Amino acid sequence: MSESWHAALHRLQHSGTPHVLATQVTSAGSTPREPGARMVVTADAIFDTLGGGTFEWQTIEAARNFLRQASAGFHLEAFSLGGRSGQCCGGFVNVLLEVFLGAASHITLFGAGHVGREIAKLSEPLPWHIDWYDSRADIFIDQDHQQPRLQCHLLSNHQESVAALPPQSHVLVLTHNHDEDYALIAALIRRPDIASIGLIGSDSKWTSFQNRLKRDGYTLEDLQRVRCPIGTVHDTKLSNKTPYAIAMTVVTELLWLTDQPTPANTRGLEPAALRALFNDTATPQS
Repeated sequence: MSESWHAALHRLQHSGTPHVLATQVTSAGSTPREPGARMVVTADAIFDTLGGGTFEWQTIEAARNFLRQASAGFHLEAFSLGGRSGQCCGGFVNVLLEVFLGAASHITLFGAGHVGREIAKLSEPLPWHIDWYDSRADIFIDQDHQQPRLQCHLLSNHQESVAALPPQSHVLVLTHNHDEDYALIAALIRRPDIASIGLIGSDSKWTSFQNRLKRDGYTLEDLQRVRCPIGTVHDTKLSNKTPYAIAMTVVTELLWLTDQPTPANTRGLEPAALRALFNDTATPQS
């Protein structure tokens, strides 16, 4: 049995996957389904139905266009089943599309040591999708896999893992090995579309890395893309060096880095559109 729209909506909301909830809110004349019918649309899947036919196909296309355009919020679509949709029913429906763009930000953690684990725990309630890498095959055995927006990966090839990261990712490098840290930083700097790069470590570690990066041909502009140490607040270092305390400052730093104003179009429909909708006076689009 295919997944219902209720189950799909719950799963997609928790996983941070972009999706659209389509709700038939009004109908007039003969229509495939009644007001209250719902379906969920993602970039590559459909859950439940509004009745099928050209009208449903047009609804799906409209939903996916809004996902491609990253047009979050509410959108009202009107369908004349004998005009715009070319169906024989001859009725008229309004469909409300609620567009959810998924996880607000993409975070990548390289390293599943003490600090990495605390960062993952503290990030659980936040609207972030997290990819978590470590080169030790057994490091995630006791990891709680109930975090729906967190995925664990074995780090086997630094170049390939960095190349696979989504654009505008915020990346933290905090592995158990300095050479591994360096290989990741060197690969990340070559990705101009990475939103931010953070490296755990002391001033002396970063000085050593900078000298090495310069010898390898990286420019001062390249080096300035890396934050090290991570988790500084107002350029002040925390004296508390426990993993939990460090993780708290790092997550706070990420909150500032990922903070974006809410787009105006997510506030809802225009009052005139709502009045027309609930008064059943919306004009069909042909």
